[in-house]
Amino acid sequence: MSTLLHIDSSPMLENSVTRQLSAAFVDQWVAANPGGRVLTRDLYATAIPPIDASWVNAVRTPADQRSDAQTQALALSDALIAELEEANEYVFAVPMHNFGVPAIFKLWIDQVVRAQRTFSYGDGTTPAGLLTGKKATFIVGTGGPQRDEYNFVGPYLQTMFGFLGVTDATLLTVNGTMALNFGADRETFMAPHLETAAVLARA
Repeated sequence: MSTLLHIDSSPMLENSVTRQLSAAFVDQWVAANPGGRVLTRDLYATAIPPIDASWVNAVRTPADQRSDAQTQALALSDALIAELEEANEYVFAVPMHNFGVPAIFKLWIDQVVRAQRTFSYGDGTTPAGLLTGKKATFIVGTGGPQRDEYNFVGPYLQTMFGFLGVTDATLLTVNGTMALNFGADRETFMAPHLETAAVLARA
């Protein structure tokens, strides 16, 4: 059975361009995958603490030697990683914040990038991603017009997930979303991007 992990990270909720596109992607994916399962994770509905020394020490302690407190410290990380492991396809909705990913998304990244869980150094020096055989679609929204020199989101996502073994990745970038705040017709603006999202979901 196909499983899709759907992650939203925009604070704009119903006004979010990336949330609207990821929702459309999910609808089309469900239609194209009868019997498929969707796991949904709204990062703004998830309390994700920054990692600290106790978290790092728990990661470095072998699982069978961890204290109850260390096991608890990694409980959220384990749950988030389990979602990545269970799904065979991902769709991430990620707005650009100050040329990078939202802070909440970076907190999520820090929880799921773990040695021996999502990557390893099998020979002691060369990293190998453990999330292999997965497919990802990144939906990125930027407020301004296309300025590649300002967009660190797409390259970061492709590099980060490539490091974890997710090399089958597609990037859908929607530029100029700020126009919607200045009177641009939303339906007209969104139409071509919604069609692209639908095509990607059915691919």
